[in-house]
Amino acid sequence: MSLVVSTSAPHRGIRTHAPLGPGSGRSAAAVVPTMGVEEEFLLVDRRSRAPVGRAARVIEAASGRLGPLVQPEFFTAQVETCTSPTSSTAVLRAELAWLRAELVRAADAQDCLLVGTGTAVVPPEHPLTITPDERYRRMAVRFASAVGGYDQPVCGCHVHIGVSSRAQALDLANRIRPWLPTLQALSANSPFDRGRDTGHASWRAFEHARWPTVGPAPFLDEASYERIAHDLVQCGALLDRRMIYWYARPSEHVPTLEIRVADVNARLDTVVLLAALVRGLAGVLLPEGEEGRPPPFLECGRLREAHRLAAVHGLCGEGLDPVGGARVPVWDMLERLRERAAPGLAAAGDLHLVDTMLDRLRAEGGGAARQRAAHVRRGRLSDVVDSLARTTAAV
Repeated sequence: MSLVVSTSAPHRGIRTHAPLGPGSGRSAAAVVPTMGVEEEFLLVDRRSRAPVGRAARVIEAASGRLGPLVQPEFFTAQVETCTSPTSSTAVLRAELAWLRAELVRAADAQDCLLVGTGTAVVPPEHPLTITPDERYRRMAVRFASAVGGYDQPVCGCHVHIGVSSRAQALDLANRIRPWLPTLQALSANSPFDRGRDTGHASWRAFEHARWPTVGPAPFLDEASYERIAHDLVQCGALLDRRMIYWYARPSEHVPTLEIRVADVNARLDTVVLLAALVRGLAGVLLPEGEEGRPPPFLECGRLREAHRLAAVHGLCGEGLDPVGGARVPVWDMLERLRERAAPGLAAAGDLHLVDTMLDRLRAEGGGAARQRAAHVRRGRLSDVVDSLARTTAAV
């Protein structure tokens, strides 16, 4: 669960003057912060397509080349990769592709497949085991109701944005909250759960919510964050501060804001699109914080409903505008997000790339739709897993 970063101060990068939004009549310096990505993958047996606990052997085989960029996760059927911080989307994509290729080779040597999906498509043949780590063991004991029967790994994709301080991370979290349901819908990639179609685009969102604190981040400044984090640990609601699982949280070990709302995706372009949009938004919102412009007010119940609809529908159907409260087609919300992020995307040189990837996503569908399309051809869950494995490896 650790992003590998350099020891130098986070790069704030280029500034370019661009309008904040339609009709604003103002301009601000769009910045190009660093970004990094963590991806959690599922390991499945090549023949049964069921999750298998071979992570230790896969990590051992890959660590000679990847070192600390590959790590264990909560279950032994999962592996995690983490990129280095970069200001370049091309560099980020190349590193993500390299990490995936190395893990695919290592998994193949252990007779298993690397799969980018938020939940297991095929049920495990045997109860899964928890990684033999003292912290994970304590989590499993204290939060047994969240872990359940040790058979439900969930795999997310987390985007880190470089910041100068915890106070700046929290201010950015307050400003980016309205856009996180849309990013969740974009990345929804877990319609199947252990042998059944859940009827949701992101079932991972509902399974993950069994853990304490999973959900939208409260509106906080640094003092209130420190007080809440201290109280959550002291009262026993959390094992430690690393268990603060809000959708946007300041990292406890690196100078970043971590966006934790996305399912892992098999298609690499979806991951790059997600990271570019998050960084583009940050490039616009960070200067607004420096100017002292107030973040938008959000009613908590409305924000939670926007996230629920994003998990249910993904890119298909309507979402909820958490600011205005209107039901809006998800693609309209994506267009609004793209316009809001446009100055930051332009500053980073990502605007054309993002437009191209959004057009492809609209034409071919999101991860959940592609999983269902793979299933409907012959009605076989194995086809879904095979399609996910091929796409994960197609870097």
